[in-house]
Amino acid sequence: MRAVIQRVKKSSVRTGDEIVGRIGPGLLVLLGVAKEDRQSDADHLVNKIANLRIFEDDNGKMNRSLLETGGQILVVSQFTLLGDCRKGRRPSFVAAADPAMAAELYAYFVEQVRCLGIGVETGRFRALMEVSLINDGPVTLVLESQR
Repeated sequence: MRAVIQRVKKSSVRTGDEIVGRIGPGLLVLLGVAKEDRQSDADHLVNKIANLRIFEDDNGKMNRSLLETGGQILVVSQFTLLGDCRKGRRPSFVAAADPAMAAELYAYFVEQVRCLGIGVETGRFRALMEVSLINDGPVTLVLESQR
């Protein structure tokens, strides 16, 4: 799994004219699922993301986690994170999981975040979406699960 996480003041995702997910302060997580990913990959990323110390403490240092701040997460599926652009001019998506498997692991990821007591909103799997955000920092990190 590959995740791009952005610390946000707020974020939302729209499908057509409908806002399907919206959060206040917290993290926007763009999540890509690879063919070889398993539930253990999702578990690893959920734990990492929830406990990353990337929120400021009273001294202005990045020293607090999402769990400590009570922030929310907006999770948006994004298979293009698995795109390989090393050859040619068109990305190859052969590393991306098939939609059925990706949907299952995406749903599992979201449920594991909820189990930690974190407020979660989502996009709509396999839909054309517009993601809006106000970056906080900006703080943007790329994480990959253990393989």
